[in-house]
Amino acid sequence: MYSHMMVGSNDLEKSKAFYDAVFAAIGGEPGTYDPKGRLMYVHKGSAFLVTKPINGEPACISNGSTIGFAMDSPEQADAWHAAGAAAGGTEIEDAPGVRDMNGTKLYLAYLRDPDGHKLCALHRMD
Repeated sequence: MYSHMMVGSNDLEKSKAFYDAVFAAIGGEPGTYDPKGRLMYVHKGSAFLVTKPINGEPACISNGSTIGFAMDSPEQADAWHAAGAAAGGTEIEDAPGVRDMNGTKLYLAYLRDPDGHKLCALHRMD
């Protein structure tokens, strides 16, 4: 259903350090800049971009939104979480672990990126 995800940033270099770390933890490559100056990551057929807002206003977070990243295992989610926390992310929600969602077991780990965007590493246990 989705082709890509893009978030705004007020500091692309800080965002690059953070996203390079979290994507490296799950086997991704460092981000590159496109001709418009947007930071781009492509991994497993999906694209994630970080950009300064084109309207010139400061980037801000969307209250109530979460960006979820699919993980291959709980260990990969833990590596993602640790890398993000070490690279300037903020640990939020409960500690990484299994949650029972109406009979479906999910392994979840949450962070906020340096600009405050809420991110989730998700591995379906069943």
